[in-house]
Amino acid sequence: MKITKLEKKKRLYLLELDSDQTCYITEDTIVRFMLTKGKEISAEELTEIKSFAQFSYSKNLALYHLSFKARTEKEVRDYLAKHEIDEKIIQQVIQSLKDDNWINDRQYAQAIINSNQLSGDKGSYLLMQKISQKGVAKSIIQEVLQEFDMTEVAERTAEKLLKKYQGKLPARALQDKIIQNLTNKGFSYSEAKAAFNQLDNQIDEETVQELIFKELDKQYPKYSRKYEGYELKQRLTQVLARKGYDFSDIASALREYL
Repeated sequence: MKITKLEKKKRLYLLELDSDQTCYITEDTIVRFMLTKGKEISAEELTEIKSFAQFSYSKNLALYHLSFKARTEKEVRDYLAKHEIDEKIIQQVIQSLKDDNWINDRQYAQAIINSNQLSGDKGSYLLMQKISQKGVAKSIIQEVLQEFDMTEVAERTAEKLLKKYQGKLPARALQDKIIQNLTNKGFSYSEAKAAFNQLDNQIDEETVQELIFKELDKQYPKYSRKYEGYELKQRLTQVLARKGYDFSDIASALREYL
């Protein structure tokens, strides 16, 4: 068989043979098989050319997807499958990309966790969940997590939470709030408690009574319009208790305030 046409069509090349057979191939295919117009090729060579062209096209497609940002093996597989690439070709492409280090799930996990160390606020549990959703094996994530100490991240996040809630909550409620937020962000209870304990020297020595009075200044106008006497006192007590204040502190403050 002889090549009668080799014409560029956007990203691919149209290959025509004198046997009326046609196929689209990549530039890599032309280079690999040294294809030119007028060249004679056998049926076996044509089969090889078509096979390599499929592989080359699929790999270029994957590299385009990877050019925007790092991706996991699963993300690349899903992308190729969405473009209806044959599973056999996908496997060949994935292996080639892994050999060339274009795909490396371990490095992907390291990059995400390292970024979190520098400026993030997530603990190990949330990082595990986030990265595993991208298809990285949990065993790989666990190995990578062992390389990192989450103490600094937990303490940095605790400081941000302190700035947010300080002066609004009593000491016990403030502790509970910060620890709860930290555990919600994926830190273990022990990590969260240790991070809070590091804040002791930063917590303002504002008395519980001062905090209650601040809260009463906000709540009293609201409730005094509807209630008075014993009922008003009960309503204010309930509000303050929900805020985390002890009943003895509330009773003492209300005796002075009302």
